[in-house]
Amino acid sequence: MDHDDELVRLFSPAPEMLPVYRVFEDRVREACEPRGPLTIRVQKTQVTFSNRYNFACASLPLRRKRDWPDPCLMVTFGLERRLDHPRVAVATEPYPNRWTHHVLVTRPEEIDDELMGWVLAAYDFSLRK
Repeated sequence: MDHDDELVRLFSPAPEMLPVYRVFEDRVREACEPRGPLTIRVQKTQVTFSNRYNFACASLPLRRKRDWPDPCLMVTFGLERRLDHPRVAVATEPYPNRWTHHVLVTRPEEIDDELMGWVLAAYDFSLRK
């Protein structure tokens, strides 16, 4: 199965989120490929972006809170510090000084420079692990 077929399968529960995801993938490629290695893998429940390690994921939320938009794309990234921002729906610290952040996106315009700045910081943090 090729990349596009895998994406269609992954986004079949919410096909309206596939164009939003494609904007995200294009922006990640544009921002990260000039910096170094980038691997994009479509998995069973998410798309994983990695250099040496995973630095970001995109998925349809499997478990959602009542106040989350439906449908939405969940963009997940890891940083060395907690990002305290209203756009962050959930932040957890699975390991000391490794924070996982989830941002919910519903429209292509929300894949903006602010979000991409966080994703780039996650890319750089992943290289330092």
